[in-house]
Amino acid sequence: MDIYREKRIKWSYKKRNRDINKPTRIILLDEADAEYKRLNQIVGLQTKAGKENTEEMQLLRSIKQKTEFVKSNPFYGNNISKILIPQDYIKKYKTENLWRVELINYWRMLYTIKGDQVEVICFVLDILDHKKYNKLFGYNKK
Repeated sequence: MDIYREKRIKWSYKKRNRDINKPTRIILLDEADAEYKRLNQIVGLQTKAGKENTEEMQLLRSIKQKTEFVKSNPFYGNNISKILIPQDYIKKYKTENLWRVELINYWRMLYTIKGDQVEVICFVLDILDHKKYNKLFGYNKK
């Protein structure tokens, strides 16, 4: 058995999770903030109309749940390879990393992690449906 393998695993785990003990803030930017406000408004109208479990309500609950997961562990989502990060995000947000969280009904939440010695900030860049996500990353139908 390779005794150095265990040390490497512990070292990589420690390196990846070093920011978890720092306080984390979640900030919704531009499109994500607009989508979140739109969903809140729709859900408010549906609640007044007496509806109980619509697709929009499920999506809003899913977003709230996943943002709490990201707040407790900034590395919760799937890391997107640097070569796949859309140029729009690199130019607009100056992001060096991009993470994806899958939401209900094939929606996605994309966020980037920025931090310093004091805290970690997760900027939610976009909340998209499956069709917009595929278009953004250049996936085509077959």
